[in-house]
Amino acid sequence: MLQGRLDAYSMNVYERAVMYHFFHALGLLIVAGLMAGGKLPQTGGAWACGLLLAGIVLFSGSLYALALTGQTILGAITPFGGVSFIAAWIVLAVSALRARPPLP
Repeated sequence: MLQGRLDAYSMNVYERAVMYHFFHALGLLIVAGLMAGGKLPQTGGAWACGLLLAGIVLFSGSLYALALTGQTILGAITPFGGVSFIAAWIVLAVSALRARPPLP
C-alpha cells in the first residue's frame, strides 16, 4: 500500500521506523514480564519502560512522520528518541545487575 505512495528513500526510512518500533515494543514486553516475575525491581523496570516508550514515540514516530510527509525538519527529533533507547537499556542493565544476588 505504501510502496505506490513513497519513494525508495521514504520507504527505507519507514521500514527502519517499523524495525526499531518492533524491537523496542518487544523490549517493553520483556521488561514488563521481568518485573511481573520479580526478576527486576519495579522502579528500574518502570524507568526502563518509560524510556523505551519515549524512544518509540520520538524515534519511530519522527521517522514515520518524516517518511509520510517528507518534512526533513522532523529528522531533528529522531536523535532524542535514540538517546531514550540507549538510556532505557542502560537503566535496565544497571537495575538487573543491582537485583542480582551476590556471588558466594
